[in-house]
Order: sequence, then C-alpha cells, then structure tokens
Amino acid sequence: MSGMDKDSPAGEGAGAPNPTSKMARRRARELALQGVYQWLLSGNAMTTVQRHLEAESENLDKTDRELFVSLLRGAIGSADELRGCFEPLLSRPIAELSPIEHAILLLGTHELRHNIETPYRVVINEAIELAKGYGGTDGHKFVNGVLDKTAARLRPEEVAAARASRG
Repeated sequence: MSGMDKDSPAGEGAGAPNPTSKMARRRARELALQGVYQWLLSGNAMTTVQRHLEAESENLDKTDRELFVSLLRGAIGSADELRGCFEPLLSRPIAELSPIEHAILLLGTHELRHNIETPYRVVINEAIELAKGYGGTDGHKFVNGVLDKTAARLRPEEVAAARASRG
C-alpha cells in the first residue's frame, strides 16, 4: 500500500474485486459481527461459527478474508480480556447490552487493540455503521461513546494528537 490506511477507497474501481478494498473490509466486519453475534447467542465453538459463516456466505470472495478471520478469532478468543477494556466504561452491566452492541464492542475493542495500522477514527466509524445497520435505534450513539473512551485508553497518543489537530 502506498502510505494509505487500509480503509481508504483506493483500488475500488472497475475490474476484479480487490479483497483489501474498503468494501471488502466492511464486508469482513459485517461477517465477523454475524459470527460474534452467533457465538454470543449459541455458545458454539469459534471454529464451528467460522465454518458455518464461510459455508453460508454468498460473497466470501469479495470479503477481506484475512480481516474477517482475524476479527472473528480475536474477538471471540480474547472476549474476556476485551470486556475488561470496555466494561468499566459502560453505563450499564454487560448482561444488559443487546447482543449486537456486545458483539460490536468486542470487535471494535479488538481492532483498536490489535489493528494499530487502522486509524482509531476508522475503527469507531465502522463500528457506528455496524450499529446503525444492525442495532437498535440509538445503539450507534452508545457504541460511539464507549469506543471513543476505549480508544483514549488503548491509543492515548493517537487520540491526543487527533484531538489537538482538531482544535
């Protein structure tokens, strides 16, 4: 990549699908959300959830598969650790979160913690879009607030620099 972050729209023109394009990364996040949601509700093993999603997904070839697997396995495999990052910032107990909010917070926190090459604002914006698309009416506002505070804890230098440049 030529110095652009992985979520920039470069390469999204005509021709063969680019598995690292912005849309391919969004599809990966959506598929990972489905998987974490499924895992939260069913309690099935991570590998079972992954196999099911891969078998059922119609556009797996248009998905950033590497990101999908990383997010799914990271969010499920480190769920307790990730919850420890955002649970103190919640206005209600984890048990009262909708499964969608819970899954998005796990995915967003994993990405903030482990995908340092993706700017924190991109992680938060993608989580907000997932919440708007799949969550309740104001779920995106809740997700935004929690992940913004989580980012300030996990990436303090990046957040401080961004806030300083805005004003």
